[in-house]
Amino acid sequence: MNAGNCYPLASRSRQLHKEGTGASPCPMPRPLLGLSLVGLALSSWLVRADDWPQWRGPQRDGVWRETGIVERFATEKLKPVWSTAVGAGYSGPTVAGDRVYLTDHVKAPEEQERVLCFERKTGRPLWAQAYACVYRDIDYALGPRAAVTVIGGRAFSLGAMGHAHGLDAATGKVLWARNLAEDFRARINTWGVTSAPLVYGDLAIFQIGGESGACLVALDGQTGEERWRAIESRASYSAPRLIRHGDRDIILAWTAQWLAAVEPATGKVLWQAGYKPKKMILNIGDPILDESGRRIFLSAFYDGARLYGVDAAFATPELIWERSGVNERKTDALHSIIMTPLIRGDYVYGIDSYGEMRCLNLATGDRVWEDTSLLANGRWATAYFIQHGEDTWITTEKGEIIIARLTPKGFERRSSAQFITPVTSLTGRPHPIAWSHPAYAHRSLFARNDQELVCISLAAEAQ
Repeated sequence: MNAGNCYPLASRSRQLHKEGTGASPCPMPRPLLGLSLVGLALSSWLVRADDWPQWRGPQRDGVWRETGIVERFATEKLKPVWSTAVGAGYSGPTVAGDRVYLTDHVKAPEEQERVLCFERKTGRPLWAQAYACVYRDIDYALGPRAAVTVIGGRAFSLGAMGHAHGLDAATGKVLWARNLAEDFRARINTWGVTSAPLVYGDLAIFQIGGESGACLVALDGQTGEERWRAIESRASYSAPRLIRHGDRDIILAWTAQWLAAVEPATGKVLWQAGYKPKKMILNIGDPILDESGRRIFLSAFYDGARLYGVDAAFATPELIWERSGVNERKTDALHSIIMTPLIRGDYVYGIDSYGEMRCLNLATGDRVWEDTSLLANGRWATAYFIQHGEDTWITTEKGEIIIARLTPKGFERRSSAQFITPVTSLTGRPHPIAWSHPAYAHRSLFARNDQELVCISLAAEAQ
């Protein structure tokens, strides 16, 4: 769910601040610098610690690193600093400098998807880039799914039917536009195209599931021209990650049929571990790694959970354990749906198929505890976890935000409040839902439902 004009980093950083874009400088591809803005353990002068410029945060790892954040909510309902009207969509907002980016879907005056940009401090609309997009043969056809990726003065979007755009982040000017599903002859999945774009150097990388080895495609960030393609596979709903292992940058991608490691500069596939869905493609959450970077955890609604181990060279992984229940009701380990689980030490935490929160022993998959106080029992009940220091911040489909502690001893609800009103009703759900992942940036929460985008201050002094 990023590429910029790749000047040498020091001079480009000065230029961006002079221009007032608030965007971070773009890394140069190997062998010039060997750094990536979305890699792990990045220097603070490379990435603005208070931005949230892409899916699941600055390092794409679901960690919020700002300080000066409230420890308890003062009221039961949080009041927005601002609210602005938007159309429907499942995509979460992203934040770069003084701007907030979002995609939505409208039906008048014609059916369109839009990439939107707002002023961060006020919510004032700055620009909108709309394009015709008729939704065909996808379920839950409310709007786009993938978060906009904003790095180096450029914004990259991917719509539910496969429309990809490279835009000037400041003005919304179209640098290039392509229908990747058509161009690469991709078969669109039941719930559309969902994976947020990933950027490496001057490349914008998409999981599209195209034919002829084009599950992953890397496009030139300035022109949109193909630079490489990799993996023969249908797409999944999971977003690719960039990780750092030793002195190498590696894309970790969970496709419909594979868990794969790919060299980001060239598209060379380093290894592929087979993954065959039992019923249908429904792997949505990101692959997650433990603190050592040597164990990789996957969880899916129908297929349960798997843990892989890799050696010091990050060679082909070994399956440590695989566990699943007999069906979506009688589950084992963790059958996650929309959310990405969280690893803390030797334990993994997540939401099971019908909303039950669970803690597993990472080494074995054994269940340590379960808790049903967070979500009402319901198929695909959803909450999102973000780690902030020792606290886990949780937002639920019911519009509740919780500051929690997750430990092997259990779930501790330290403080909670309502942050947005869910407005969308779905077949089979007992209450309206809000299924968009929020952004945590500039000591604020940026969140959307299918009618509005809101900004809520989370600064300690504001409570």
